[in-house]
Amino acid sequence: MSRKILIVDDEKLNRKLFGAIFEYAGYIIIQAEDGQQAIQLAKETIPDLILMDIQMPVMDGIEALRILKSEPTTKDILVIAFTFHDSTKYQEKLLEYGFNGFISKSIGTKEILNAIKSIFG
Repeated sequence: MSRKILIVDDEKLNRKLFGAIFEYAGYIIIQAEDGQQAIQLAKETIPDLILMDIQMPVMDGIEALRILKSEPTTKDILVIAFTFHDSTKYQEKLLEYGFNGFISKSIGTKEILNAIKSIFG
């Protein structure tokens, strides 16, 4: 059974690029362009993993995470911060907010896929 990944990013090119990479690797991809849309799609589809950008219009990734973790239907979904900001201090802050992990968009495709595979075990 293929795992479902919800990619949340306000940049259409990023959604298209990472969506294509993950689909090629065999994952089912759902896409949202902001945190508000991510919450709606997460409730409707219950993905196995959400890759959440942080800085987005309408609703940022931190607020979306807070809402997702407070809802009974979405509180157990793994939510990984997926951003270009990759300082250790920034990563630690995101983990404090409640993200289940962090993946930098600036690492290579192979490393991103390996990180996703390791999340799923």
